[in-house]
Amino acid sequence: MASSNARASKKRFTILLIAIVAVGAAALGYVAMRPKGGGGEAIDPNMPLGTAQGFLMGSPDAPVKIVEFADFECPACAQFAMLAEPDIRERLVKTGVASIEFFVFPLPSHPNSWPASNAAYCANEQGKFWEMHDRLFYTQDLWNTQSTSNPGKKMKGYAADIGLDADKFEECFDSRRHYPNIKASGAEAEKRGINETPSFIIGGKKYAGSLPYDEIKKLVDAELVRVGKTDTTAKGAK
Repeated sequence: MASSNARASKKRFTILLIAIVAVGAAALGYVAMRPKGGGGEAIDPNMPLGTAQGFLMGSPDAPVKIVEFADFECPACAQFAMLAEPDIRERLVKTGVASIEFFVFPLPSHPNSWPASNAAYCANEQGKFWEMHDRLFYTQDLWNTQSTSNPGKKMKGYAADIGLDADKFEECFDSRRHYPNIKASGAEAEKRGINETPSFIIGGKKYAGSLPYDEIKKLVDAELVRVGKTDTTAKGAK
């Protein structure tokens, strides 16, 4: 009798131990999969596809087109925006050598990139896409998934900082009317075979990673030679 009770007790303990392990594994899996800091928002997978839109800086007639696909929450994208892009704007865009066309490409691992992209689209409604672009990248550590679960509050503050009509921006932001377009922009990236941010298309060729200014300059110069516009390099693009 005692032996039977011991076997039953041992069986119950084994079942309990298995259950504890299973629950623990599930909990660890949830912690590993959820965004750090609890941020992010649910994106409707059945959302209709809008229109992919690139945001242009520079002359549409510039001999070289730099097309960039980036995620506002991507650290490497912020690095490019802060370190290489200022020189690109000053030495290549302002001199008429090149233009930059920016497409948003929010990655699944960066949930707050959707509201950030939304903020940029809404700023564009008031003609200040690039001002919001800069503010988002330069303050990325203050609104990313690890920092906040309410990025919208930060975005609305940035709108005021860059001189937007706050009421119009808030109405646009809260409506999420640009979300189908953001989805379309991501689909455009996938259509072009982009799978990393930032990625660039220069002269029909794709380049991935946060490229330094000197590397971008070499690619632009090579494209100028290809299209027969080498005289353009004399306009201060050094």
